[in-house]
Amino acid sequence: MTEVPSFPLPAPLGGPPDLLVVAGEHSGDEQAARMIKGLFALQPGVRVAALGGPRLAAAGAQLLFDRTAVSVVGLSEVARNLSFFRSLISEVVRWVGQYRPRTICFVDNSGVNLRIAKELRLRGISAKGGGKVRTLYYISPQIWASREVRRFDMARNLDALAVIFPFEPDCYADTALPVEFVGHPFMAPDYAPPVSYDPAGPILLLPGSRPRAVGLIAPVLLDGYREFSRQAPGRGAVILYPSDAIRTQLEASGLPEGVHLQKTGGAPVPASAVLTSSGTMSMHCALAGIPGAIAYRTDPVTYVVARWIVRVPYLGIANILLEEPMYPEFIQAAASPHALAAQVAACVGDPVRRERTAAQSKALRVMLVNPRGVTEADWLARNLA
Repeated sequence: MTEVPSFPLPAPLGGPPDLLVVAGEHSGDEQAARMIKGLFALQPGVRVAALGGPRLAAAGAQLLFDRTAVSVVGLSEVARNLSFFRSLISEVVRWVGQYRPRTICFVDNSGVNLRIAKELRLRGISAKGGGKVRTLYYISPQIWASREVRRFDMARNLDALAVIFPFEPDCYADTALPVEFVGHPFMAPDYAPPVSYDPAGPILLLPGSRPRAVGLIAPVLLDGYREFSRQAPGRGAVILYPSDAIRTQLEASGLPEGVHLQKTGGAPVPASAVLTSSGTMSMHCALAGIPGAIAYRTDPVTYVVARWIVRVPYLGIANILLEEPMYPEFIQAAASPHALAAQVAACVGDPVRRERTAAQSKALRVMLVNPRGVTEADWLARNLA
């Protein structure tokens, strides 16, 4: 884990904020920033503090702590950093108890955020515990995949929940928690896709945004590309990376000829095929209609536990939504160079595969739009105390 500043968190500027946003990784920072920009458009004078990252800061929130610098993945890595996360939870609860924001909105990152919400209730700080601080949650944990019993704790600890997949409200139907589908953020009018489909473009390699995951998945993707390029030289590949730390990590791994690094945040990167981890970027690619496959590797302990508790047939959310493998999945040892190279070859050479991907992408876009036009910012503004 990257070394981070010590606590305590700084005091809010200008007195207690109207809203505290608590996000985590790069994707949470991005989605929270879009929500806050929309909130400022609806309520220009609202004061917002945040734990998140640079995008929340750029959106106008006072950044109390950069959570994107300390992302971890896998049970073993979480276990190694338990003391940090305990300290973080304790410090956020202390800060809220001292400065009393009117409302807190947690964004994704359930392992930390749900524990904070519970502590706020137990200490009588949140409205659910008899206090005055309302607790909201945007982007539900994937209770439909594992540990569905969490929904009852969420109902005890939260005042409202906004979800981004249309089937999720039904997952909470047996609780008293108000749950609203607000559409997927990638369907927002201001959404700027980081990728686009180009049948003549390079191969896109997406190992993720967290150092541990990149260390496990990037070699797999590179090996698959190496084998494909031996069979069909000249196509080239691009790896999108979110931070300078990830770039350094990738450069140290030794990149094959024809593989270029590009930081996210610029113009959309055109691609003819993609090999991706199962994270947020796989959804960007699915909506862009880029054919490809998912490769995933994690540490053995995390994999064994996941096999035991996960109840969905796929890792990729596009596959889950469509109930079919838009992106075939290759997990652990199945993510071999030969298997991934064969997938890339089919993506660039098989017109039937390309047409099927285009149809699946269109179906995804239809199902992810809120039919009433409600956005996450509308929901947040309505639920601010």
